[in-house]
Amino acid sequence: MTESNVQRQGGCSCGYIRYQIAQEPLITHCCHCRYCQRQTGTAFALNALFDANKVSLLEGSVEEIMTDSPSGRGQNIARCPKCHIALWSNYFMGGIKQGIRFIRVGTLDEPDQLPPDVHIYTSTKQPWVQLPDSAAIFERFYDFEKVWSKENNAVRKAMLAKVK
Repeated sequence: MTESNVQRQGGCSCGYIRYQIAQEPLITHCCHCRYCQRQTGTAFALNALFDANKVSLLEGSVEEIMTDSPSGRGQNIARCPKCHIALWSNYFMGGIKQGIRFIRVGTLDEPDQLPPDVHIYTSTKQPWVQLPDSAAIFERFYDFEKVWSKENNAVRKAMLAKVK
């Protein structure tokens, strides 16, 4: 994870919310679970994970709502209070909760820069979605130690140490 001069920006559809991210993502998930399908109204959700301290609001304020998730611990979704677009979520993630933002890649100004690193919950993916042979594919979730880089695992572990 490098932070040297990385500045990504994004926002909601109506322009009320603008945010900035000052780092590369820890990882980018393409989630095919039924919760993501229902909550997004499409075949999957594409979320890039960032240290919450590196995500800042430039304009506006978000409203947060709690919804169900596959873990049973829920997710807190940050939405624009005007157009109701979901901008990011926070999941339990072993207790990190608010420490990592799952940014909706489609809300970035340049979403094409963050293709998925992994496809998760593919056991419930739509049968017409074809994944590349080279993709990292997991029927459910994955083992952080095996999938995340050594550097990003260190960041995750440091966040966990703060909450325990």
